Amino acid sequence: MSSKFFSLNQEKQERILNAALKEFAQKGYENASTNEIVKSAGISKGLLFHYFNNKKELYFFLYNYFIEVLMEEFFNELDFSERDIFERLKNLMILKNRLMIRHPEIFDFMMSASMENAEEVKDELSSTNTELMQSSYSKLFENIDLSKFHEGTDIPRTINVIMWTLEGFGNQELKKAKKLNKGLTEFDDAFKEAEIYIEMLKRSFYKNL
Repeated sequence: MSSKFFSLNQEKQERILNAALKEFAQKGYENASTNEIVKSAGISKGLLFHYFNNKKELYFFLYNYFIEVLMEEFFNELDFSERDIFERLKNLMILKNRLMIRHPEIFDFMMSASMENAEEVKDELSSTNTELMQSSYSKLFENIDLSKFHEGTDIPRTINVIMWTLEGFGNQELKKAKKLNKGLTEFDDAFKEAEIYIEMLKRSFYKNL
């Protein structure tokens, strides 16, 4: 995070963040215009580039800032007393939907970033996202009840199978929503479908079902 940027007053920070968020979400990295961002934020271009050296630096500042905002809310609200991995995943989906409704503009930006193909940022986004998922998974699966799995189950690989399945499903739904210009709050059918996959995985890996 840029200490220089946070020296600005709160109201001006929010104007810049919101203007950049909207521009990148709607147009993607390559087509986003810093001219439009400063116009919307009501600041000079010189001021913007006093805090961010270029568009790429602004983009990644924005990405990392809002990832931090979402992750803090997410892990503060997720119920870690639920030790069944599949029930925890269902709670995760419900909480994610709640956060989508609470922060639609942020999720629009994150959806855009997840499908960003601009060469200037694509590899760094992929690397950042991989690191984020690895650190999130270690927290997400803390203290799960391992006694429910079949004897001899390779737990780390099983968790990978579960998460890869749900990630693949989630990415498919995001691409479908983007293509159809579907709102982020209109995922009821997708959640029902995800629950079917969760039940299938549960029957595959749990004993006595």
